[in-house]
Amino acid sequence: MLLEALGSVLLGLALAWAAVRQLPDRLPSRRVVLVSGPLGALFGAYVTHAALGPGHTLAVLVGAVAVGAVLLSLLIRPSTGRLRRAFPF
Repeated sequence: MLLEALGSVLLGLALAWAAVRQLPDRLPSRRVVLVSGPLGALFGAYVTHAALGPGHTLAVLVGAVAVGAVLLSLLIRPSTGRLRRAFPF
């Protein structure tokens, strides 16, 4: 369990770092993103481990990355460009 937790935090931190590097203008402050990624991944690892039980390390890490990515995607703001409508009126 300890290696799953450490691995999920490192994967979440890598995911957050990649998000900060790719989308710096569409995310809130760097500190918020770099904290949210590992915390989301740790929560995802906890939930996945509780659902599957011990012995599914790879699945737990995949669940951690998935939840971390979802949490980071919630932080993305719309671009500053003009908004487009699906149906012009």
